[in-house]
Amino acid sequence: MLAQEIIRLKRNGEVLSTEQINEFVEGLVSQAWSEGQAAALAMAIFFNGMTMPERADLTKAMMNSGSVMDWSSMQLDGPILDKHSTGGVGDKVSLMLAPMVAACGAYVPMISGRGLGHTGGTLDKFDSIMGYQTQPSLELLRQAVQTAGCAIIGQTSDLAPADKRLYGIRDVTATVESIPLITASILSKKLAAGLQGLAMDVKFGNGAFADNLEMARELAQSLVQVANLAGLPTNALLTDMNQVLGHSVGNALEMLEAIEFLNGSYQDPRLLEITLELGAEMLVLGQLASSLDNAREQLLTQLNNGNAAKRFALMVQALGGPADLMQNPHQYLSAANTVLEVKAPHSAWVASMETRDIGILLIELGGGRRKASDSIDHSVGFTGLPAIGTRLEQGQVFAKVHATSPAQAQEMAQRLLALYQWSNTPVATTPAILEKITGV
Repeated sequence: MLAQEIIRLKRNGEVLSTEQINEFVEGLVSQAWSEGQAAALAMAIFFNGMTMPERADLTKAMMNSGSVMDWSSMQLDGPILDKHSTGGVGDKVSLMLAPMVAACGAYVPMISGRGLGHTGGTLDKFDSIMGYQTQPSLELLRQAVQTAGCAIIGQTSDLAPADKRLYGIRDVTATVESIPLITASILSKKLAAGLQGLAMDVKFGNGAFADNLEMARELAQSLVQVANLAGLPTNALLTDMNQVLGHSVGNALEMLEAIEFLNGSYQDPRLLEITLELGAEMLVLGQLASSLDNAREQLLTQLNNGNAAKRFALMVQALGGPADLMQNPHQYLSAANTVLEVKAPHSAWVASMETRDIGILLIELGGGRRKASDSIDHSVGFTGLPAIGTRLEQGQVFAKVHATSPAQAQEMAQRLLALYQWSNTPVATTPAILEKITGV
């Protein structure tokens, strides 16, 4: 089957058969399709879309392009569950969610990614832990999941290699923003992990990939429908990303916030709500809870009694990190050379913020990548960031900038303040979760 004929069909708006999609994916892996041909088909899909069955076929073909994990030989006594987020600023939900769900009896092999554009990457946060292996062998992944009940790692070369090649091509050909291709990219890796249930966190707002609710809803519906067509029970929550999630932005700083959350010293209300709701969806999908209310109770119990923190510690140790991270995080997480307090310029309420630009500021601080080959300074970022609706008095500490030098800290402090809008009257908070998309 000629590559150019498959490209021509999709260019003309035709529906591709299962065989034609399989041919494309096989060509990606074998290099029989050139980068130009793969880019041409990606662009044709970008403009002409794909039906839900086409998306399911593409997802399954990319899943089967490499290893598909089979957990049955391990005789685990609980379901294999996961969660995926479309990305945001300060989104550290995975760090607490995986051990909380594991403490409730599930097994969570979470395949995560690095920072993309202005959004932070879960793997970059774990790279801030001395010794932690974000790219383990499949055997070490299995051992960690069996020992701790969860393992947060990156995509290995064995899992969905067709997706890895296609994503690299999409990234340089302006075809990233295609909902059918996003759907197949996300779900092929999740299906290859051998999951039995998946909760999707689809974010919308000025700090999200989907900056408007309509796009987020369309993406959530695509993910849920295709996942269920492929045999993976999935629900999605639409969550607000018009403000930073939690109070910190930056890799080691967000890890520290997650440790504080698990240890019970501080739990940001919006972060807690979203973590609980996603965890509840996972437990119900995995038949570990009879209802969402029962699931929330289980999650809170495991969080408050310290079992979730123990699971996190076991995971870190199983993947090469320090055994006492939870007790001595500052010993293993790098600290910035300069920490500068930013003062509120006047007395007012926080009305809104330019969330995406806060993510961009982190990159300019050195805490993210301008290009894929860049190294990251895990120590830099922002803490104490106020939520929308917060009242601040003039001169009160507004946030802290963690930077490499006093000059850089001063510059970033002024730029950070400029990204916040203020109100002289109280501001209502917006819901953290807007709606749920189900596969039923």
